[in-house]
Amino acid sequence: MALKLPLVSHRLFKLMNKSTGFTLIELLVAVLVLSVGLLGLAGLQVTGLKNNQNAYYRSQATQLAYDMADRMRANVIGASTYTSNSASTAITQPTCITTTGCTPQNMALNDLFEWNSNLLTAGLPMVVGTITVVTTTTTPNVSIYTITIKWDDNRDFIIDNNDPSFSTSFQLQ
Repeated sequence: MALKLPLVSHRLFKLMNKSTGFTLIELLVAVLVLSVGLLGLAGLQVTGLKNNQNAYYRSQATQLAYDMADRMRANVIGASTYTSNSASTAITQPTCITTTGCTPQNMALNDLFEWNSNLLTAGLPMVVGTITVVTTTTTPNVSIYTITIKWDDNRDFIIDNNDPSFSTSFQLQ
């Protein structure tokens, strides 16, 4: 004699035999899609951090260049000293702590020393600052000064054309 199951138990047994839920392949595909999405998000985060660092470097270079331009505008008489001396060889001028006894040339050397110190402490990697002058032939006594700051952005220990720079030009009479 066959055992007869109640109708409710029979329906429950049929439901349990059907495949329900996720299979292992579906689960692996879901994990793969999630991991690709998370890797994309990590790449986006790295790119954002790099762009933020580049913006910080550029703002530091801008501030340093304009600082030196303001120093030169305040010392027009000693302007030739800024370009004839290297910022790395300039030394501090003790007589320029106060304005008494400080010549325009000494002030320029002191400005170059302080600028070089600021360049080194600004956080820019392998930073180099230069000041050049071009005297115009069309208008006498007008000199155009260019302040350029370059830094090693790609961290290859070489400052070349692949690295960014900031330049500003202005004229002194």
